[in-house]
Amino acid sequence: MPEVHDSPNPWVAEHIRRFQETGGRPRPGMNDLLLTTRGRRTGEPRRTALVYGLDGDRYVLVASNRGADRHPAWYLNLLADPCVTVQVGTEVFTARARPVIAAERPPLWRLMVSARPEYAAYQERTAREIPVVLLERR
Repeated sequence: MPEVHDSPNPWVAEHIRRFQETGGRPRPGMNDLLLTTRGRRTGEPRRTALVYGLDGDRYVLVASNRGADRHPAWYLNLLADPCVTVQVGTEVFTARARPVIAAERPPLWRLMVSARPEYAAYQERTAREIPVVLLERR
């Protein structure tokens, strides 16, 4: 099993560490998960921490990159290889990731903005439409 590389962002790397130390509850009251994608250039496992919402049994993510004009690396990685590993709490499972289609987006975007209002502000900062992603267990 290749070594998993955590996000190079110091804040995210610290969040991953806290996630692991707390059994997946680094911020009580907040839905956090760890997402491991395969690097699109290196092929190596890359891990990040993200907020999630639930739509039935599907996990919903927002590729906000804090309102930057470029997509986050994890999103580009899952476009190249949608097979991902997810950790929620202490449970680890594989999933298939996909960006939502236009017709699915409005209610899922509202769901995520209700959980994290800053997503709306991030969308105002950038000309790109911030992608919403669904993770479906395999």
